[in-house]
Amino acid sequence: RYYDFLKYSLSYERESFRINTLKVQKNRINYVLKSMSEKFNLEPIPWFDLGFFYSGERRDIGNTLEHVLGYIYVQEAASMIPPLVLEPREDDIVLDVAAAPGSKTTLIAQLMNNKGIIVANDPDYTRLKALSMNIQRVGATNVIVTNQNGLSIKDSFTKILLDAPCSGTGTIRKSLKTIVMWNPNMIKRLSKLQKKLIQHSFDILEKEGVLVYSTCTLEPEEDEGVINYLLKNNPNADVEEIKINVKHSEPVLNFNDEYYDDRIKNCLRIWPFDNNTDGFFIAKIRKL
Repeated sequence: RYYDFLKYSLSYERESFRINTLKVQKNRINYVLKSMSEKFNLEPIPWFDLGFFYSGERRDIGNTLEHVLGYIYVQEAASMIPPLVLEPREDDIVLDVAAAPGSKTTLIAQLMNNKGIIVANDPDYTRLKALSMNIQRVGATNVIVTNQNGLSIKDSFTKILLDAPCSGTGTIRKSLKTIVMWNPNMIKRLSKLQKKLIQHSFDILEKEGVLVYSTCTLEPEEDEGVINYLLKNNPNADVEEIKINVKHSEPVLNFNDEYYDDRIKNCLRIWPFDNNTDGFFIAKIRKL
């Protein structure tokens, strides 16, 4: 599959958006779709009924009235999956550990119908502007924005999304500089950080709570290896099966002579060639 990976990683990204039901009532969804289909060619995203791939001569979707008013949110299709796997309810207290620029946070708010509480945290102060602007544009009113290191967050949460900082090898088509930046030491450094973040996130997760770990990298040390670390050190952690209509590949169960916990079979490993999207890794962890 090396040549498939190369082909899709070096091709143009398939662009997508979702309809924002915080601003678009159910009886107005078809009106927004009709308006968007007059400007672009639309194709439904199989795993989210409000998501659409778009194409056509126009490239300026950010200039459309629908985008300016917050009726739609431009988001890469695979990036929509982690919030869907989290399945936030209206009475949940949710933490988004590394939230900026807000794509997943705003989708979580949409799935919660602006109820419950979302703490959208990001350690990088310079990214808070984009996060706050996106939250305001979509009309999300149940979100608290914080700025701190993910390892220093206290309190407890019923649901946590840890979209961890990573090497981004699933998004080469978005940024070719990823290839130049890649090196083994960077992977090791990121893996150490990811293990600290997932352990701390699990510690502040309430009993029977759900932690979704996701990355846009395809490196086993940053994906399956991190989940294996959590399972090995926490007998009360379990990996649940993810039931979502998306094509995916088999997770890696051994790497560099290390054999991983068999429950990692329940994780999603999505290569760019599986759905013509970014590559992603997603794990759904339950605290028993």
